[in-house]
Amino acid sequence: MERHLFDADHDAFRETVRAFCDKEILPHHESWEEAGIVPRDLWTAAGAAGLLGFMMPEEYGGGGARDFRFNAVVGEELTRSRASGPGFAIHVDIVSAYLLDYANDEQKARWLPGFCSGELITAIAMTEPGAGSDLQGIETTAIRDGDDYVLNGQKTFISNGILADLVIVVAKTDPSAGYQGISLLVVERGMPGFERGRNLDKIGLKAQDTAELFFDDVRVPVANLLGEQGKGFVCLMEKLPQERLAIAVVAVAACESVIESTLRYVKDRKAFGRPIGSFQNSRFVLAELATETQIARVFVDRCIEELNAGTLSVSDAAMAKWWTTELQQKVVDRCLQLHGGYGYMTEYPIAKAYLDTRIQTIYGGTTEIMKEIIGRTMGI
Repeated sequence: MERHLFDADHDAFRETVRAFCDKEILPHHESWEEAGIVPRDLWTAAGAAGLLGFMMPEEYGGGGARDFRFNAVVGEELTRSRASGPGFAIHVDIVSAYLLDYANDEQKARWLPGFCSGELITAIAMTEPGAGSDLQGIETTAIRDGDDYVLNGQKTFISNGILADLVIVVAKTDPSAGYQGISLLVVERGMPGFERGRNLDKIGLKAQDTAELFFDDVRVPVANLLGEQGKGFVCLMEKLPQERLAIAVVAVAACESVIESTLRYVKDRKAFGRPIGSFQNSRFVLAELATETQIARVFVDRCIEELNAGTLSVSDAAMAKWWTTELQQKVVDRCLQLHGGYGYMTEYPIAKAYLDTRIQTIYGGTTEIMKEIIGRTMGI
């Protein structure tokens, strides 16, 4: 089915992103997976190519195009390239929205030029060892003391945690006020008391740095409060739908890419003197997966339109997130089966896809939390 989501500007941008991936990422990704991290100069190269700040105002070095279709192009092309290492999605899909909507003019002048150039890498720190999907259960505190907040606590599973120069930290500025006591503070590299733990060893996304972060009496200037004190939970609820849609975009693109590569494989691989794709079971499996992926594609494209219009609901974003990520796991699993023993070998892309896919139903809110959100919006 032909897509009608993009116009000529998006198509031209896609060519730019694809050329960047082919030149700057694909030849090096395997070595980055061994290292467990991508080099910082990849970020500055991406900034120079216009991949990081396209949504930011031109006065700060951005492209002035706040249009999630451009975000979708980046996500789709990185997925096509199997480039799971660069943490660009955290930067362009998540943190950008917080800085655009909640940073004041002084903060934008400080942070956005580096954001656009790739010299300032960003992250957001929500999850704690004892609090994941339940953000109201966080224990990190930031108590006002004169012109500073004194920040104490620990975060974990933070994407871009090693490389990040700027981290939006979710903390309780009034521990007695429940969700109304949650605020967002921007912690910058080099602040005394801010330490990073190890680069966590994951089963997938091997080149993507993921870290524990520790805050021991970190004095964060009041000037680094993002938005209003006590409004952090509201900000999170406003921006989580975009984060979940970004995950869904990757999920559908991954389904399409895996089906495409599996089709090539089953047409070439022979068993009993015939291409394995010619067997009825293979045809039926791929027909089922292609159909479900096409249906998911139509829904996600509609969600992108709704987000751009400012009308994407929390429940629709949750539906997109859980359905597409569960579908992604199904597609990858069944396509690996069609590869037989070769699918279990790590040199085959399907094996890497199998490992990288598993996190999709967990971060951004688990499938179970997505269903809970949808159920509550139904009044049950």
